[in-house]
Amino acid sequence: LHSTERSCLLRELHRFESIAIAQEKLEVAPPSPGQLRHVFFHNALPFVGFGFLDNAIMIAAGTQIELSIGVVLGISTMAGNSNISKPTLEDTVRFKIFCSSSLAGYVEALASRLGLSIPDLTPKQADMWQTRLSAHLGKAIGVTIGCILGMFPLLFFGEEEEKLEEK
Repeated sequence: LHSTERSCLLRELHRFESIAIAQEKLEVAPPSPGQLRHVFFHNALPFVGFGFLDNAIMIAAGTQIELSIGVVLGISTMAGNSNISKPTLEDTVRFKIFCSSSLAGYVEALASRLGLSIPDLTPKQADMWQTRLSAHLGKAIGVTIGCILGMFPLLFFGEEEEKLEEK
């Protein structure tokens, strides 16, 4: 930047800084119930998709993942029952987190494509306890609903067990 452009930029930055300082001194009204609902749904919708994909994939692919890891490592079914070679709950959780985190970006991108806009709040309103509570409740309820919906593969396991018993 040229010296005149730098000085112009510096003046504007000082102006914005003084406006920000003035706004800090003003009392901000808490978010309205409509804004809190918007925050709730803005946080809940991606977590419904995340919980659904997470649970559905891990239920549908869980057995196959265990069988394929056992085959690759050369672990028989009997050896898999011992504490030494059996994948622990911690290993399963690590794998689940890895799969889930790779899907999280796609879920958020889909939510933004569906028109899920960011709530119109000031920075002070966004930091208020009501807004944070609404966001956390949205995430918790969203992932709970998503996990419940993601249990649909369990409906198909009964048919496979009946076929195995017949053979």
